[in-house]
Amino acid sequence: MEKTQEQYPDMKILKPYLAPYTRASTKKAIFQIVNSVIPYLALWGLMIWSLQYSYWITSGLVIIAALFLVRIFILFHDCGHNSLFPSKKTNQIVGFFLGVLVFTPSEQWWRSHAIHHASSGNLDKRGVGDVMTLTVDEYLSKSRIEKLGYRLFRHPLVMFLLGPIYMFLISHRIPHPKLGKKETQFQIYHNLVLLAVILFMGLVLGWKEYLIIQLPVIWLAGLMGIWLFFLQHQFEGVYWASSPDWNYVASALKGASYYELPKWMQWFSGNIGFHHIHHLSPKVPNYYLETCYENGEVFKNNVKKISFWEGFNSIGLDLIDIQNNRLIRFKDLKKPSIAN
Repeated sequence: MEKTQEQYPDMKILKPYLAPYTRASTKKAIFQIVNSVIPYLALWGLMIWSLQYSYWITSGLVIIAALFLVRIFILFHDCGHNSLFPSKKTNQIVGFFLGVLVFTPSEQWWRSHAIHHASSGNLDKRGVGDVMTLTVDEYLSKSRIEKLGYRLFRHPLVMFLLGPIYMFLISHRIPHPKLGKKETQFQIYHNLVLLAVILFMGLVLGWKEYLIIQLPVIWLAGLMGIWLFFLQHQFEGVYWASSPDWNYVASALKGASYYELPKWMQWFSGNIGFHHIHHLSPKVPNYYLETCYENGEVFKNNVKKISFWEGFNSIGLDLIDIQNNRLIRFKDLKKPSIAN
């Protein structure tokens, strides 16, 4: 966790480096829709065909389909920032239907995600659009049952294995009126369209055939998506600050990581590993993030660079130790400097 008194570049200095990459391209957006959605639909056809031979073949295709679904989610995500297409209306329409593919209501998720961008790293504004992380004092003040609940929530088997099922099949089906009437309205539209798709697929393919394809695909894609989101804001040295000291640039450069992935993983994850740049300017579409990074030396300094394997070190960093400015593990609570 980064100390708040450190100085960071002013946004006025960074804007000239970001500005050339904030202009969306219709041509690039359409190309991404074509090279992501069409292969995903084609894989569905192959998975259906493979069922007559061996589910082992289907399982292999499920993995590839899940990777494409992660990429589709990034396109859906960019639509929410109005950065995939130049037109806001096009982003809304395309994003709605991409949201059906990824089992995620567009307006509701986009609203909570916008709150996440406006409050990431702010100790006083946790709880919306983020992975809830308690401070040491907050955790110690909980009852035994509450502590157990938090430990279960943060356990990797729950977060990454059960989390996708809860999030995409249950949580995303429930309207959250506090986010606004528009979000609730579009949540209902989303559920109705998704229900129509599910009924159509179940009746045409057969319910067993549909479920043994759809459930593994959405679960595996959800697992990968949750992992990416988790790692982007949960790592050694991550930035947290109270509202009076919170700094937007710091929350991006120090509160969001650069997850350096192999090129093929980077492609399927839609360049979201350049997460510090994305938080500096959500208007930079995914197809410009790498170019922006390569052409701006300022984006390579003072940012947490995490390799694929290093990412696993973040598992277990479950508590914010304000006193020592870091994330800690539950076992660290036994140390005198923390326990006291």
